[in-house]
Amino acid sequence: MQVQLDNEEAQVAFGEALGRALQGRGRIYLEGDLGAGKTTLTRGILRAYGHLGAVKSPTYTLVEPYELDEQRIYHLDLYRVADPEELEFIGGRDVLSDEAICIIEWPSRGEGWLPAPDIRLSLAVADLGRQVTLTPYNEHGERVLNRLQSTMLFKQSEDGTPSWS
Repeated sequence: MQVQLDNEEAQVAFGEALGRALQGRGRIYLEGDLGAGKTTLTRGILRAYGHLGAVKSPTYTLVEPYELDEQRIYHLDLYRVADPEELEFIGGRDVLSDEAICIIEWPSRGEGWLPAPDIRLSLAVADLGRQVTLTPYNEHGERVLNRLQSTMLFKQSEDGTPSWS
C-alpha cells in the first residue's frame, strides 16, 4: 500500500488512523532517512490513544514507554545501537513480548535479534510531503491495513497514488 502525505498535518492524521487500525497491538517498523518523519508519524499513533503531549525521538534513551489508560505503547529508536545484542540489556525481550504497540525506528540496527514486524512502513521525502509505503508481514498486519483502507478517505493524485491531505 502506498500513500502520499501532503504535509505534517496529514502525517499526524495518517498516524492517528493507523493507530486506531492497530486496535491496541502490533509491531511497526519505521524506516526512512533522518528527517523523513518517523517521529511525526509516531505522534499520530500516540494521539489515537489520547496522548496530546510532545513526542520526542528516544535516540539516547532507546525506548520511551507510554501508559495511556489501559494501552501500552513503546517507541524505540535504534539509531545509536551498535550491536543488536544491546537490546537484551535494555529489556527488549520484555517490551517486544508485551501485548502492546511497539513502534521501532531504524529496525535494521536490530536485525537478527528483532522478531518480524506486523507492518514495515517506509517514509520518503516527496516534494513538500512524504511518500509512505506499508508492507504487511502477517495476518495481523493484513487486517490492520484492511481496516486502515476502509476507514480512510483517499483522493487520487495525478500519478494514481492515493493521497491523504
